[in-house]
Amino acid sequence: MMSATTPETPSSGVPAQLSRKFDRVDERYRVAAGLRTVANRVFPTHWSFLLGEIALYSFLVLLLSGVYLALFFDPSMQAVTYTGRYDNLRGVTMSKAYESTLRLSFDVRGGLFIRQIHHWASHLFIAAMIAHLLRTLFTGAFRRPREANWVIGILLLLVGSFAGFTGYSLPDDLLGTTGLRIASALTLSIPVIGTWTHWALFGGEFPGTEIIPRLYLIHVMLLPAVLLALTALHLGLLWRQRSAQFPGTTTRTSAGKRRAVQHTENTTVGVRVFPTYAARTVAFGMLTTGVLAIMAAIFQINPIWNYGPYNPVHVSAGATPDWFFLYLDGMTRIFPPWNITIAGYTIPPTFWAGPAFLPLFYLIAAAYPWLERTLTKDNAHHNLLQRPRDTPVRTALGAMAVSFYAVLTLSGSNDQIAFFFNISLNATIWAGRIGLLVLPPIAYYLTYRICLGLQRDDRAVLRHGIATGIIRRLPHGEFIEIHQPLVGSNGNGKPVALTYQGSPVPKRMNQLDVGGRPPSGSLVTPDPIEETIALERARNGESAVETAQQGRDSTASR
Repeated sequence: MMSATTPETPSSGVPAQLSRKFDRVDERYRVAAGLRTVANRVFPTHWSFLLGEIALYSFLVLLLSGVYLALFFDPSMQAVTYTGRYDNLRGVTMSKAYESTLRLSFDVRGGLFIRQIHHWASHLFIAAMIAHLLRTLFTGAFRRPREANWVIGILLLLVGSFAGFTGYSLPDDLLGTTGLRIASALTLSIPVIGTWTHWALFGGEFPGTEIIPRLYLIHVMLLPAVLLALTALHLGLLWRQRSAQFPGTTTRTSAGKRRAVQHTENTTVGVRVFPTYAARTVAFGMLTTGVLAIMAAIFQINPIWNYGPYNPVHVSAGATPDWFFLYLDGMTRIFPPWNITIAGYTIPPTFWAGPAFLPLFYLIAAAYPWLERTLTKDNAHHNLLQRPRDTPVRTALGAMAVSFYAVLTLSGSNDQIAFFFNISLNATIWAGRIGLLVLPPIAYYLTYRICLGLQRDDRAVLRHGIATGIIRRLPHGEFIEIHQPLVGSNGNGKPVALTYQGSPVPKRMNQLDVGGRPPSGSLVTPDPIEETIALERARNGESAVETAQQGRDSTASR
């Protein structure tokens, strides 16, 4: 009985020793079954899913580079005289925070490179999260049962933006602390509690000597912990819930036969976590890190030595926040100068454009899944994504929000636009106000009409076939274009009309594999034929294993 139930292991050599060690570990901790379940988990494949991975790997680069920077940065506001290598600032009185940042940039080996990769990673982190949220919005991935993950994504963007703000304020340079001065004004504009909140944050009048050390603790301890917790919760929910995928079919090869596997609400078609998905995601993480390293080595960002230490007298007109907070600055610039008195309190316009607008902006974004579900009465579970063209109202609303954000972002740089284009600053302010009211509805209408046109185009192909570009003249003189039916013709010689299934529709002849699939290889030369055949056999074998595993999983779930 023992020989019948015990798996066979190598009898000698290194594999046998490793096998026995793993058996002892499994006897104690029973991890084999769990690891097997993890390794056999199937994830769908689509290029848009990589946006979330870019954000994840950028965050990991931020953590690692931040640990290195924390070894050399001193957040003290104590006044010192610079005696470092940068000649233009030698002998200038500055804070210890600014002086330690200069020494980190010029005296620490690799310090400037790590500073720049940290800064670029923060920009990529926020940009990837915005792109990931837009992909989630336009494809309907936020619908039930994934509303919680949508809210977590919104919180990640908000906390990540504040992490970026606290990070570029730490060096106490002229540009960063000017942004901190704007944050001080926004805090003071809050009715009733604004003054008390300002004193709690700054420890007195701006700038004081407490804000940089406090921001340092928030930046290196509190916000990373919140981001880590939200990321872990986001990934945990993603693992727990079934992975959403686009509708359509995937060709699988089993026992030498090719068959199409349909994507449905109850099945997930893709690749297993190990080894395929693990190898892909590790390679993509290395690629993301490499791109960040190239950007840090080539493209200069945040040269604080050109700005100098913070001095209110030296603040220039070109000071603007980083792009991910530029929309908030734009709202404060174009908001009308309305002083509203409520219960004896005069509320300045800065409050409505800043402390009131920011949480309202994120609250509406977080509540959108429930707003859509209330209006559409759609309470079903959804594991299939939608093409943006198939939901024209939602896609148009998304385009409307993007145009709203774009107008505010441009308004945040209206002084630069007025200077470089030699136009009136007052004209740019009114252009922002008018554009904020006019452009979003225009974007909604155009996007809605484009979605309807794309829908009609898809259904025309399904009804008539693909346009071949061949023009034929009929006996009575009419010219027509020949269409290639997708599945053949009926008894009357007309194409068989197909039903739209929510997946991409082929629009060109080469998408039907009429001329065969292109060979693998580089841009100039193809791969050797024996390597191509071996790769195809390996893919067929992997597809057969995955298809069998998915069949066992679906049988077990039933």
